Amino acid sequence: MLTAEQRQPLIAAIRALPAQLEAVVTPLNDAQLNTHFIAHEWTVAQNVHHVADSHMNAYIRTKLLLTKDHPTIIPYDQDVWALLPDNAQPIHVSLDLIRGLHARWAALFEALTDDQYARTGFHPESGEITVESLLRTYAGHGVGHIDQIQRTLAAQT
Repeated sequence: MLTAEQRQPLIAAIRALPAQLEAVVTPLNDAQLNTHFIAHEWTVAQNVHHVADSHMNAYIRTKLLLTKDHPTIIPYDQDVWALLPDNAQPIHVSLDLIRGLHARWAALFEALTDDQYARTGFHPESGEITVESLLRTYAGHGVGHIDQIQRTLAAQT
């Protein structure tokens, strides 16, 4: 288990992601946001909407682990979710959601005790998860999608 000091950079990453993501995608035009520059990869807009979907799920999972005894977490198919009609919304809708969500999530993580970080649940695809494992995973998840967005944009021809 991480110490409170070791968790701080991970919490800072949760807090910083919205501004980092906005800095990359806000200047883009519609073609840059919605073109599949790499075959079988998501567009920039799909990546932004996915981060909102994924992080909403992870936030709810965090709260379920904190409030239920060893809950089973329901998986979802992110590729199917990426095709749903709400992903046709302008990206600012998801960016606004991510901004508020991450402010709440960071505040929640900052207030937890060691015992709360150790709370567990079961994910049918991943096995045992803890609140701390969610922090570890999602501190880097959004940055991974920023990297994917940058690779997508680099492939423009």
